Amino acid sequence: MRILIIGGTVFLGRALVNAALRRDHCVTLFNRGRSSPDAYPDIDAIQGDRDRDLDRLCGRRWDAVIDTCGYRPRQLRLSTAALRPAVEHYCFISTLSVYPVAGEPNRDETAPVLTLEDDSIEEVTAEYYGPLKVGCEAAVLETFPHSALIIRAGLIVGPYDPTNRFTYWVTRAARGGDAIAPPAQQPLQFIDARDLADFILRGIERRTSGVFNVTGPAERLTFGEFLPLAKGALASDVRFHHVSDNFLRRQGVDEFMGLPLWLNREAAESFMTFSIQAALAAGLRFRPLSQTIRATYDWARANPDAPSPADLPAELEKTLLEAWNSSRPEAG
Repeated sequence: MRILIIGGTVFLGRALVNAALRRDHCVTLFNRGRSSPDAYPDIDAIQGDRDRDLDRLCGRRWDAVIDTCGYRPRQLRLSTAALRPAVEHYCFISTLSVYPVAGEPNRDETAPVLTLEDDSIEEVTAEYYGPLKVGCEAAVLETFPHSALIIRAGLIVGPYDPTNRFTYWVTRAARGGDAIAPPAQQPLQFIDARDLADFILRGIERRTSGVFNVTGPAERLTFGEFLPLAKGALASDVRFHHVSDNFLRRQGVDEFMGLPLWLNREAAESFMTFSIQAALAAGLRFRPLSQTIRATYDWARANPDAPSPADLPAELEKTLLEAWNSSRPEAG
């Protein structure tokens, strides 16, 4: 197949390119050439900005497009209009953030999504990221009503992850010693970028259409189950101390980024428990979590200067451990 990937050199984009090449597809990249421009020197690349250079795609045809970097509805209206004559299948990478954080557990693709009250808003902030993606989905479905694949991706993890949210726990396990951890019963959902890429490529090959929540694992996972797996996969002597939500709040620790992946109980029970039954039925599969942990660690070790916006500094962790040990442990 001939596949156009908008983006293609950052994290999921890399996984998609690698998966497509393994499956003997012919890949073209369209991006600005700013992030890792030398990542794929032998691949056909069209350099341009999607906001003003879509005319550079004219006169070409592809079997499918995978759009990894659309954040504003205006952008998707432009790209879908430009590519409608050129592609048969449009895959858009959306997000589970289209749903409100607070909601019922086990939400599927029919659950209510956020709305963008002001169509003029284009600033991609924590508040507007989800609603903007809802508008992007609508733009894709308007132009490709019967041949669009909408991927509502959960937390994506693995090599090249620029967020450090999952990577923090892998490198922290490897470092060993005493470590602060969220309540053991907090649910977790995430997906290896390579498993997500494989699902997307299978969907394109089968001309799958529709909207899919895509995260993992197949069975419920908690912090208390994940961290021993990380310890074992890395043969570490780390000792994780699960503390309570109340303790972390009293200590002023920020959720999700301050202590990576920690969410209060109500938020975690709704936002880390999405139903993925539709994706499983459509062929979503997962590699062993130990492989994801090990590959993430190997990448992090080879890239010690990678950005780490999510982090719990060692000195703060030491302070938290001292405070926890000097207090009466609470129920998590």
